[in-house]
Amino acid sequence: MNWWMALTGLFVGTVVGMTGMGGGALMTPILVLFFGVSPLAAVSNDLVASAVMKPVGAGVHMRRGTVNKRLVGWLMVGSVPAAFGGVLLARWLGSGDDIEHVIKTALGAALLLAAGSLVAKAYLQMRERVQGKQVSDQDALSIRIKPVPTVVIGVIGGIVVGMTSVGSGSLMIIALLALYPMLSASSLVGTDLAQAVPLVFSAAIAHMIFGDFEFGMTATLLIGSIPGVYLGARFSSSVSGGLVRRVLIVVLVASGLQMLGVPVLATGIIVTLSVVLGPLAWMWARKLNGLPARARVEARKVETAEVARGGVVSQ
Repeated sequence: MNWWMALTGLFVGTVVGMTGMGGGALMTPILVLFFGVSPLAAVSNDLVASAVMKPVGAGVHMRRGTVNKRLVGWLMVGSVPAAFGGVLLARWLGSGDDIEHVIKTALGAALLLAAGSLVAKAYLQMRERVQGKQVSDQDALSIRIKPVPTVVIGVIGGIVVGMTSVGSGSLMIIALLALYPMLSASSLVGTDLAQAVPLVFSAAIAHMIFGDFEFGMTATLLIGSIPGVYLGARFSSSVSGGLVRRVLIVVLVASGLQMLGVPVLATGIIVTLSVVLGPLAWMWARKLNGLPARARVEARKVETAEVARGGVVSQ
């Protein structure tokens, strides 16, 4: 057994447990770039491993009542057949080196889109907090479903996941947030996790039939990732989600550029600029929305206000 691959599973599982994101977006490029696994084999084995892990998180949200089952149903109408079809589409586009090139290019584009979606998600959540939108889970579960655009989101997400294993937890959650801004954060995550289960299962079955699935590789990844998800969930309350998100965005950008064949020097320059300029751009965005440039200042103000309110009540 490749213990380094098992440790990779542990690392990725921990990130997923802490943040609920980054599974396929991290695992697949790591397998390709660091372990020399072919893109098709990496996608195939990552999807089968995800099919084992996804139901765990979805089950938690089902018990908490934060899953909009009607919305999940309409998403499945598009995503389940599209995920299976995404694998067939990749096969139809070529064979051998041709299909590996197609999947590697699609994976690179999906990784860059995933990085952008994480930034967009963080910004939209900040705007929601500034505007003081408070939506209960019960209200979020009773929203009016828009069947046609919901099915379209499922189709597009299914094809992307089937071809690249990326998108079930990053791209689709942004599309849902844009279409249903009234969804509360917990309902959004719960609904996305629940719809990801049949989506990933469909893509995994297709890859087991038409892809390049290797039982030993998947088993090795699961040996690390299953306890990693558990540990990440346990530590999620004590680790800064914002810090993990920033690191993940940088990793996704670097991996995506490498998948697209961008030279190492150019990739290094782009990543360095994103590390330097990204925080400055985020502070500017916070000030535009009436928040302190630094989140720590905002947290101290909130803590001070809560202490003051407690003092008034005690008097």
